[in-house]
Amino acid sequence: MRIISKVLQFMRKFKTIRPHPFDCKGAQSQLHGVLTGAGLGIFVSVTLAQMSAKEKRRKLNTSLYMAPPISDADQLLTTEDDMKTKMELLIMKIQADFCHALEAEEYCGRKFKVDRWLRTEGGGGITCVLQDGEVFEKAGVNISVVTGHLPPSAVQQMRTRGKKLSEGERPFFAAGVSAVIHPRNPMVPTIHFNYRYFEVENNDGSKQWWFGGGTDLTPYYLDEEDAIHFHKALKNACDEHDILYYPKFKKWCDDYFRIEHRNECRGLGGIFFDDIDSPSQEDAYKFVSACAHAVIPSYLPLVRRHKNDEYGDRERQWQLLRRGRYVEFNLIYDRGTKFGLYTPGARYESILMSLPLTARWEYMHAPPENSKESELIEVLRNPKDWVPLEPVRLVATKLAKFLET
Repeated sequence: MRIISKVLQFMRKFKTIRPHPFDCKGAQSQLHGVLTGAGLGIFVSVTLAQMSAKEKRRKLNTSLYMAPPISDADQLLTTEDDMKTKMELLIMKIQADFCHALEAEEYCGRKFKVDRWLRTEGGGGITCVLQDGEVFEKAGVNISVVTGHLPPSAVQQMRTRGKKLSEGERPFFAAGVSAVIHPRNPMVPTIHFNYRYFEVENNDGSKQWWFGGGTDLTPYYLDEEDAIHFHKALKNACDEHDILYYPKFKKWCDDYFRIEHRNECRGLGGIFFDDIDSPSQEDAYKFVSACAHAVIPSYLPLVRRHKNDEYGDRERQWQLLRRGRYVEFNLIYDRGTKFGLYTPGARYESILMSLPLTARWEYMHAPPENSKESELIEVLRNPKDWVPLEPVRLVATKLAKFLET
């Protein structure tokens, strides 16, 4: 208003001063300068006000998720380019999409119980569990966004994996989504997936970051069509970023999800990777995002195909025995479970969410020869390549392995 008032005053003054054409021309020039300055000032003021109002109107659409985010919603809006923010929003969307997809397969409207929790040491998580459904006996889909200080023992363990970290306690950020689905029908396989981002700060302010994760399938009865479909979906996600990813991470999965004391794999594998910090942070993020988005198309068709299959007590007892193997791996070998249990402020209910509602251990059990159960055991002891590699890619894979050695 002040600027407008001054302009009007000058214009009134301008009307009374006309001594000479030359002077008038100068006055007109003077007026033009004032008007230009005034207009620019008004424009800038209005624009800034509009931008400020727009920022105030922006609000994170939490209806897209199972619960409000762990981090402050306004802070997430102002740090959209920060990888911590991008990962938190990604895992929340993956969690919600997967939970809603599973709920749609239930018959009586069974929904996930949503438990949003906070951690005294920093951060928290959202645990979603569906129990006693007609299709899913137990389904758990968790996210965690955790901050704090890593104990020296954890730092040392990471240093042994090649991480260039300062000694002592280190500030860290970890965000991840993890799910384990235990279906009721033995003909429907169990699926597990986990995708995570880790960031640790050194004494000099530099940061070490990396991604990890994977998706794997654990059937109770072998269906080769299911296995091929599942592995193709994962391979397609990998191939979008690097044709060497799938064969490399498929083997890593077969090696990692192995129950050594049983001399068998936990399931039919999938992909698994850790310490991914190349070719760039953004490229690594896009790869992880593609893998996470491949979960629903890789798994839900198998649920729909088999959730109404007939089964009897024999199939049910075999399913419970195989679940016992699942428990053995998770409690004895799984690195994620161990890390969670030993992290200060650990939330045990959420960590042990991966365990089935029911399981069985039978002394010295062995399936009959030439049975469907023994057919599965044979594949678990001798992993197969479910999706053959094209000749060109096979040569490239062998060359990459040669170069690594």
